[in-house]
Amino acid sequence: MAIEQIAARFGLSELQFALGVIGILILILVALINLRSARSKRQARLHVEPVMGNDASHAGELERLEPVFSPETSALDATQKRFAIDPRIDCVITLRFEAPIKGSEILAELSDWPRFSADWICDGLRADGAQDQWGSLDADVQYAGLQLAMQLASRRGPVGVLELSDFCSRSQALADVLGAQIDMPSVSAMLESAKELDAIAAESDIQLSINIAFDGKPKTRAELDAMLRDRHFSLSSNSRFYEFFSNDQLLFNTGFLDSDRPITGISLLLEVPLIAQEQMGFERMLAEGVALAESAHGRLVDDNGVNLTENAVIAIRQHLDGLYVRLEQSGIPAGSSTATRLFS
Repeated sequence: MAIEQIAARFGLSELQFALGVIGILILILVALINLRSARSKRQARLHVEPVMGNDASHAGELERLEPVFSPETSALDATQKRFAIDPRIDCVITLRFEAPIKGSEILAELSDWPRFSADWICDGLRADGAQDQWGSLDADVQYAGLQLAMQLASRRGPVGVLELSDFCSRSQALADVLGAQIDMPSVSAMLESAKELDAIAAESDIQLSINIAFDGKPKTRAELDAMLRDRHFSLSSNSRFYEFFSNDQLLFNTGFLDSDRPITGISLLLEVPLIAQEQMGFERMLAEGVALAESAHGRLVDDNGVNLTENAVIAIRQHLDGLYVRLEQSGIPAGSSTATRLFS
């Protein structure tokens, strides 16, 4: 059958059909390369003869053969983000070992994995049955299983098809090398989940602002600093804005401040998905905005400089109520660890 007929059957142009075929071939090639590389490393380690006894002439050789998991060589070093695996936003792949495997062997296999742009994590299931608990890998512990998870979406957008395919193919190769049974969702299903998560994030990623216009003379940075500290705001670590905390949790902050020019007003900013509804972030921010406006002899205005009315505040509250309900129904309640990761 001619190429144009095959393409027409799928509703594609000849160019689209050709690009799709090329993409599939690339994914297959990546998977084969990963599998071959993993098997080669495994075989190389198995062919190393152990050094027996206390022969001093072999002591240096033994030290060179034993893997060393330093912060520079381990794929799971201290710089990798730690988070609890969450099937709602992660592609979760589970490996079950036929016999317990030492953590050092697993870490050796993971040592050359790339630093994916999407957050990922690896947890092990201890073989000693310690409360059937998953946790970070320890080189000296025996494990009965492994979980690999990659975050499917964030504020950067959904995970890319090539990156997710590479992650899955490396996981399959790891299972083959370790002789493990693998439970892995299809790449297409995970890509669809990533798109759905990204749509939720795009719809719910709302930052509310309350603007305070100083109708009197502009404030100096020192005057503003005193006014904000009096309301229990704290200067950020980079000294560019101020933060308002409640019970050690950040609720909202000011916009960036330019200390080189007179300050004619400030904005208070609230990242809605990151604050639980019961924290009443908007109400707290509104109250602080009113207090600051009174202290500065200013007024609350919208982004166009128009006075903020009671009707506008009511409309904002109604919109927020709907947003909180949507996030709850999506299984990603505002202020939860899941929401924090998705909207990071």
